Amino acid sequence: MITASDIFTISSQKQFEKIALKVFRFQHENNQVYRDFCDFLKVNPQQVKSLEQIPFLPIQFFKSHNVVSNSNPVQVTFTSSGTTGMITSKHLVTDISLYEESYRKGFSQFYGNIEDYVVLALLPSYLERDGSSLIYMVEDLIKLSNQPESGFYLHNHDDLIKKLTALDESGQNVILIGVTYALLDLIEKHQFNLQNTIIMETGGMKGKRKEMIREELHEQLCKGFGVSAIHSEYGMTELLAQAYSLGEGVFECPSWMHILVRDPEDALTYVNNGKTGGINVIDLANINSCSFIATQDLGKKNPNNSFEVLGRFDNSDIRGCNLMVL
Repeated sequence: MITASDIFTISSQKQFEKIALKVFRFQHENNQVYRDFCDFLKVNPQQVKSLEQIPFLPIQFFKSHNVVSNSNPVQVTFTSSGTTGMITSKHLVTDISLYEESYRKGFSQFYGNIEDYVVLALLPSYLERDGSSLIYMVEDLIKLSNQPESGFYLHNHDDLIKKLTALDESGQNVILIGVTYALLDLIEKHQFNLQNTIIMETGGMKGKRKEMIREELHEQLCKGFGVSAIHSEYGMTELLAQAYSLGEGVFECPSWMHILVRDPEDALTYVNNGKTGGINVIDLANINSCSFIATQDLGKKNPNNSFEVLGRFDNSDIRGCNLMVL
């Protein structure tokens, strides 16, 4: 039996690998979708002895299957955003306390005590729909901050500009977490010179603006907010863990999350550090769903286990075991 304590107290790579292999065997035994996928690849779980030998479930399965590893009642269903008529991912969460513990401990690992911050959220495209795991997390962080000034903003930019300016000038530590296009909209209305505020972008233009490369985007945001670095959060509907970048687009994982980079032409092999490929995520907090997910993000891994996100595959780039779900 693998407990939350086993997952959230990992302190070494060796310990991570030991628990990851246990989680793999548990999910192979208890997750019908994942077991069928492993069987399709002719993988014998008894012969899997390393992280690189574990099959990673293509993330598209969350659009077509219920990916769960137990028969407990579903407490929350998180869904991805999408345009009308588009098939969206659904993540059936049977123990929401694992998600809460994951993002609370993850935030603390990178930023310290949440009560030291006022949390302001500019996430209009997420607020306008139900089932967002990001909104669930940020709403909880706002409550945990125990700061009356913390809160969400939809389109009321004028109020946000006044509050952000006043809080920053008072010396209060602030985190402004926003969807990319909304942050750009804000600095078009007002140029800031912030001294005590962290700007954290969650990615995504949501069809509101043209996509930009990270360097160009962060340069604009740094100039507009008057800060030296833009922080980023890397998470998704199908995961319960988040990685964070404190600048330069270099992400680090909490101790229960790990990244591998697969060959874009062969999904079952891996590329060396510094080479571009598909991002595979191990998220041990996701024990009740699937902890081994092949995303559609392109990235590269650094020797110290940090990583960068460089873009996304398009449909023509999907290779190898992903073809099973097309």
